[in-house]
Amino acid sequence: MNSYFSKQKKCCRRLFPAFPPISPPEIRVLAYVTNSGGDPTADTVSVINTTTNTEIFPRIPVGDNPLGIAITPDGLRAYVTNADENTVSVIDTTTNMVIGNPIPVGNVPFGIAITPDGSRAYIANLVDDNISVINTATNTEIFPRIPVGNDPVGIAITPDGLRVYVTNSFSNNVSVINTETNTEILPRIPVGELPIGIAITPNGSRAYVTSGFIDGTEDTVSVINIFTNTEILPRIPVGDGPRGIAITPDGSRAYITNLADNNISVINTTTNTEIFPRIPVGDAPIRIAITPDGSRAYITNLADNNISVINTTTNTEILPRIPVGDFPFAIAIAIIPTLSNISCSSVFY
Repeated sequence: MNSYFSKQKKCCRRLFPAFPPISPPEIRVLAYVTNSGGDPTADTVSVINTTTNTEIFPRIPVGDNPLGIAITPDGLRAYVTNADENTVSVIDTTTNMVIGNPIPVGNVPFGIAITPDGSRAYIANLVDDNISVINTATNTEIFPRIPVGNDPVGIAITPDGLRVYVTNSFSNNVSVINTETNTEILPRIPVGELPIGIAITPNGSRAYVTSGFIDGTEDTVSVINIFTNTEILPRIPVGDGPRGIAITPDGSRAYITNLADNNISVINTTTNTEIFPRIPVGDAPIRIAITPDGSRAYITNLADNNISVINTTTNTEILPRIPVGDFPFAIAIAIIPTLSNISCSSVFY
């Protein structure tokens, strides 16, 4: 036995004479951006290296008019809603290639969120007024679909995975879904007019909802008490046309994209008041994501075809902006572990 292992070690030295011992996994933090495109050839996903703030080419072709995107908790898959072809594309983030066939869902799939255990994806079907659920192990839809309010857009899941919160943009309320039964918990929660974006605090106690048109009407953030499913009043005034929202990992601040004002509002979640001044960004900021360490926020500027990056310590923009594809819409951040080295022991034993 000792002679066998001695021979294997000698063989290993000959094959891999300079191989160092195995090192801990490296972590890549990448931002994935849906480019909703002016034509089908422009329907892609851009990938940004958040260390260098540069795009990784080539872009990833997906379905027609990609709007929503969510990353599995292990960082290995990105799910993209293709609004004009009623499907979801799945990207392998280790290769940045689409895997399998597009998954059929409801009409005009918009927002998407994935459960904390990574087992299911919930998709808001805008035209059908319902929610599709995908089994991520088989990448097939779980039926029946779940009825909600009118024109569901935004979607978020509690950290314990037990509840899904959906903004019903034309019902001016929020639906809550029990993920164990995949049924709606009634009554719905009234919020401001035209609710779009939604984010839940890391401790699972509150949901923040953006509401408002692009004419100065409403323009508020509603706060929902998750334990009672009631709104905490008063609503928080923000800029014109609030759309995307993201909360820092420590739960202390919420960042909101003001589409018509071309800036970002920041809310102190302890006092539920806005921190001024607002942060100027590009033209038509529409969605936002925050890095896992909370140090930076990435914003899609829909009309500028680029990404703004905010330093969350100083609440100032880090220039230059990052060019991406046509009409960048949604953004999600993936934490992807990669092994940089292999040891002899891992090869042979």
